[in-house]
Amino acid sequence: MNRILEKVLRGLSAVLLLVGLSSAMIAGAASAVFAPGGVAIRGYDPVAYFVDGKPTPGRDEFATDWMGAKWKFASQANLDRFKAEPAKYAPQYGGYCAYGTAKGHLAPTEPSAWSVVDGKLYLNYNEKVSKLWQKDIPGYKAAADRQYSGLLKAPAEAE
Repeated sequence: MNRILEKVLRGLSAVLLLVGLSSAMIAGAASAVFAPGGVAIRGYDPVAYFVDGKPTPGRDEFATDWMGAKWKFASQANLDRFKAEPAKYAPQYGGYCAYGTAKGHLAPTEPSAWSVVDGKLYLNYNEKVSKLWQKDIPGYKAAADRQYSGLLKAPAEAE
């Protein structure tokens, strides 16, 4: 009986090792868009930051796929604006934390931690980090611009 149990455990260990290695290989490079569950900006409307000046939840009936993620909008008008000019409304750095990107890592974001600077939307990890970002936006933006594409080749931090 012990030999059977030993063989089963050995086989199970091999399967778990293969699953772990496969997951690591699949994870590989980070996605170009921070999209937990496949949904960008945690389901918030990127156009609303510009039009309404605040984070606004999107609705399932006003959605589109872009850059491998589902983007939701509060209205058909906002969806149409995004479809016409997605790069104008999408957050910088794929929606990853702007401050974190400047500091050399991809980090998740919260829709409430945002700023629009020079017509571009920037999201941050939380409101405390957003305040750090706002202390030197030009400097952090320059650093993030330099690092972002290289960071996409490395795994992102957990959501």
